[in-house]
Amino acid sequence: MSRIGLQPITIPTGVELKIDGNTVRVKGPKGELQQEIPEGIKVVQEEKTIKIERPNEEKYYKSLHGLTRSLVANMVEGVTTGFSKTLEINGVGYRAAKQGNKLVLTIGYSHPVEFDAIPGIEIEVPAPNKIVVKGIDKQQVGQIAAEIRSAREPEPYKGKGIKYETEVIRRKAGKAGKVGK
Repeated sequence: MSRIGLQPITIPTGVELKIDGNTVRVKGPKGELQQEIPEGIKVVQEEKTIKIERPNEEKYYKSLHGLTRSLVANMVEGVTTGFSKTLEINGVGYRAAKQGNKLVLTIGYSHPVEFDAIPGIEIEVPAPNKIVVKGIDKQQVGQIAAEIRSAREPEPYKGKGIKYETEVIRRKAGKAGKVGK
C-alpha cells in the first residue's frame, strides 16, 4: 500500500489545475507546468484537493501511485513557491561569475567553464564562491545543479571542487610519510 499515493494534495489559492486525459496542467503565480500521467492512474480533483487513484493492487500500479502523487505535488509547489539548490565552490582561485546570461566558472582548468542560460531556470551568483539555481520545475533545477557540480566534483583529500550547500564531504587522510628504516 502506497502511503504517499494516498495522501491528498491541497490546492492553494491562485493555482489552477486542468486534467486533459493523461495530461495534468498546473498554472500558478510563478508559471505553468504540465506532466504526462501514466496510463491507468487517475487524477481526481475535488474542490480544493487532488487525489491520485490506481485501478487495482498490481505491483506496477502500486509503484506508479506514489510517483504520480509526488510529481503532481511538486508541480503545485513549484508554481507557488518554486525550488532552489545552492552550490558552494571551495578551492584557491576557484570562483563563479555571471556574464550576461552565462554562468562562467573558473575552477582550475586551463579555460573557464561556461553554462548557457536555460529558459525557466534562473542562476544567481550572490558571492564568488556561491551559486543558486532557482526554478519552478524540481527535476530541471536538480539536473542543472548536478551538471554544474559535475564540472568539478569535490575531491576527498583537500575538499576542492563544487558541492551542494548541505553536502558533507568525507575527507581522507593523505599519503603517510615514510616511517624509519
